[in-house]
Amino acid sequence: MLVATLVFLLDRLFPLPLPDGLGGSTVVLARDGTPLRAFPDRDGVWRYPVAVEDVSPLYVEALLTYEDRWFWRHPGVNPFALARAFAQWIVHGRLVSGGSTLTMQVARILDGMPHSALGKLRQIARALQLEAHLSKREILALYLERAPFGGTIEGVEAASWAYLGKPASRLSRAEAALLAVLPQMPSRLRPDRNADAARVARDKVLARMADLGVWTPAEVHDARVESVAARALQPPLSAALLAERLHAERPGERRIATTIDAELQHALEARVSDYLGRLPERTSAALLVVDNATLGARAYVGSAEFGDEQRLGHVDMVRAWRSPGSTLKPFLYGLALDDGLIDSESLLVDAPQSFGGYRPGNFDLAYNGPIGAAEALRLSLNVPAVDLVDRIGPIRFAARLANAGLDLRLPRGAAPNLSVILGGAGVRMEDLVGAYTALNRGGVAGRVRYARDDATIDRRILSDGAAWIVRDILEANPRPGYAPGTFDPGSRPRVAWKTGTSYGFRDAWAVGATRTYTIAVWIGRPDGTPLPGQYGAVTALPLMFQIVDSLPRSAVAAAPSPPPPGVSEREVCWPLGLAYDPAHPELCHQKHTAWVLDGVIPPTLAERDATSWSAGLLHVRVDAATGERLSAGCERRRAREVDVARWPALVYPWLSRDLRRRASLPGLARGCAEDGLAATLPLRIDGIGADAAIARAPNSSTPATLHLRALGAAGDVQWLVNGRLAGSTRGGAAFEHAFEHTGPQTITALADSGAWAQLQVRVLR
Repeated sequence: MLVATLVFLLDRLFPLPLPDGLGGSTVVLARDGTPLRAFPDRDGVWRYPVAVEDVSPLYVEALLTYEDRWFWRHPGVNPFALARAFAQWIVHGRLVSGGSTLTMQVARILDGMPHSALGKLRQIARALQLEAHLSKREILALYLERAPFGGTIEGVEAASWAYLGKPASRLSRAEAALLAVLPQMPSRLRPDRNADAARVARDKVLARMADLGVWTPAEVHDARVESVAARALQPPLSAALLAERLHAERPGERRIATTIDAELQHALEARVSDYLGRLPERTSAALLVVDNATLGARAYVGSAEFGDEQRLGHVDMVRAWRSPGSTLKPFLYGLALDDGLIDSESLLVDAPQSFGGYRPGNFDLAYNGPIGAAEALRLSLNVPAVDLVDRIGPIRFAARLANAGLDLRLPRGAAPNLSVILGGAGVRMEDLVGAYTALNRGGVAGRVRYARDDATIDRRILSDGAAWIVRDILEANPRPGYAPGTFDPGSRPRVAWKTGTSYGFRDAWAVGATRTYTIAVWIGRPDGTPLPGQYGAVTALPLMFQIVDSLPRSAVAAAPSPPPPGVSEREVCWPLGLAYDPAHPELCHQKHTAWVLDGVIPPTLAERDATSWSAGLLHVRVDAATGERLSAGCERRRAREVDVARWPALVYPWLSRDLRRRASLPGLARGCAEDGLAATLPLRIDGIGADAAIARAPNSSTPATLHLRALGAAGDVQWLVNGRLAGSTRGGAAFEHAFEHTGPQTITALADSGAWAQLQVRVLR
């Protein structure tokens, strides 16, 4: 009774120094258990958390056979082994074989005891104490996690990755024997420094395994053939910024399992590093690859090269706020489809326009006049996009994105305005990718998951039908360099892709969505320095397609998917935008096949700020004999009603002569009062005659220059040369233009009222 009381008091006075699990090193793992990055403890020790079931049974066999065959039976000490070791010490005057059990070794690891007689007694006491408080598996787990393996490496998992480059769960017999003996003399047996000594020690373990019949002679023979690895120690450093982020977000966790694909991550990090070698100095890049089904990130490259000071490699651009350029346009068109404003082939106007004083221009300063919604989205035209966001409302558009998890960052106190659709707000790559997953998830966006235990958060951003139509539009955009019908993509996945470039060439974007993955690439400088000439289509898009082609493929990804319920094909007519009516073919100047949502075929959007030709469909009376227009009160013996389909006023400079003729009003009959239908103010270009030829002065390097005026205009006039915006004037102010190139040139003056004038000149030299 007295002995038991004394043991109880000693146990309370000298409690076991067990690790509390709060400190120690942390390891961030890929989805297959591969370490991505490890964070040492405050003492700089690399130790990965590991359980008995995480270690190869071969290692456990080698360890227990060589170190402690009676581990599962003894109470913490092996009296026979201790007696044998003591006798050998008496006879030889030195220690011939150790008498320590595995439990005693754990006691010494935890308590740091000296190699002396007193230290041995203390070690025995601690071993008994361990056996009293912990199970055998718990004691074994402590050894597996904390055994010394040389330098600052502790535990079999850290040692396996450091020396062998593989997890402890996949050890061969030779590797298991090597790691079993290494803790005996970790400094002298390190395979990266003394491979020969390590091999001799390993073979000693293998011989013991054969002698005791644990492994067959054939198995041991095969194990001896393996060479001892001499791998240089290098801590894992993949997905470094993601690992750093998760480590900061989960400070109490020592083992963080992510959704990252280790092999893909390594491959894409190398690809990004190689790709940036051809770009200007200090350029960085970021990319994110997400599995659409699970929303799990498969690859995360936050910067071009972690630790590169010149490229600001410590800045994580996956979660940095950057201008998205034009990458928000697919959601705008999807919302317009859901609102019934457009179908996929609605007639939009790509011409210089003013939106309350805001005058957007296209990236290349060229205009297309009349254009379908699908082509406007594929070409990323700015004017039609601003027109749509103005009709939907920028505040509502931003709120719809935010509700789906795609927040826009605006200057303090500012409200969303028309510029948001052209990159006038900040977004984060991870939010943008989460929204783009909706194109292959029935219109449902989601928050990207990085850890395996992250919750799945879904939010609808578009209807299933609108998402399908937008995806179909973007998938029809051919890869750069491949014209439609000239290249058989074979098993290549269908990619719905969009690029973006921010103002001043600060951000180059490419986002692609396949059936399985959504991929985003950003290239730029983290400090916001411009990169002139580097924009989404030429800088980010090639890398994005390289990544798409390196991803696992499936037959489903290459096949078109049928439209969902509610989406159907209909024939629509320009300029009115209505369904084709065989009874009135005169109203269909151009026929287009469109995807429509829920059977809704919206008419062409009403013109804005045009003082004339605003009615798309006019009903007029004409003289049946002459075809001339009759105004109210003007009677003829034979009159009939005719309909005239008219185009939006701003697109007339781009129409062919035949289309202009079909949309023109019949002339007013003589003697009839003016009806106001042709009240467009006349506009004339003054300064040169039509079809004139011009040339620079002889022996002069100064290009031929014209000074022109738009006569008849009171407001703003946009001047286009060969379809590209070349300048603007007000009223009769002069427009000056120097012609750098020879050949025919088309000059167009376009007033806000819709009035326009056009002439051709020829530049000789």
